[in-house]
Amino acid sequence: MLLLNQLTLSLQFGKIDDAALHRAALPRHKVARWIRHALQSDAEITVRIVDAEEGLALNRDYRKKDYATNVLTFDYTQEPVVTADLVLCAPVVAKEAKEQGKTLQAHYAHLLVHGTLHAQGWDHETSEEDAQVMELREMEIMARLGFDNPY
Repeated sequence: MLLLNQLTLSLQFGKIDDAALHRAALPRHKVARWIRHALQSDAEITVRIVDAEEGLALNRDYRKKDYATNVLTFDYTQEPVVTADLVLCAPVVAKEAKEQGKTLQAHYAHLLVHGTLHAQGWDHETSEEDAQVMELREMEIMARLGFDNPY
């Protein structure tokens, strides 16, 4: 039996179009399950689903990139407890899911796993090797959760 780490989760929805669609794809118990499968220690994580305007402002202000991205990870601590905010941009996630032929829920699950790994120090932008290691870890977690390879 796989023992999962503890998670204190805050799930927030900003003012987004098609809110019912996104809420349906993100039931709290599933969001918690997806994140817990990616945790290597206990965590306190806030997940916020935002519109393009808020996603753009955060990416511009914190990463100096002038576009809304799918997921932003704000990691604060890794020990003794992981604390982080994961911000997902609803219209970007929906557009990518459609383009990639995935369900909205499968894409959200992948991005939450991806963001949770970032919160624990995983980084795919440091080297090609780090990117491959992180992608492999994501594929393993997604398979354990019953999802297809996200790549």
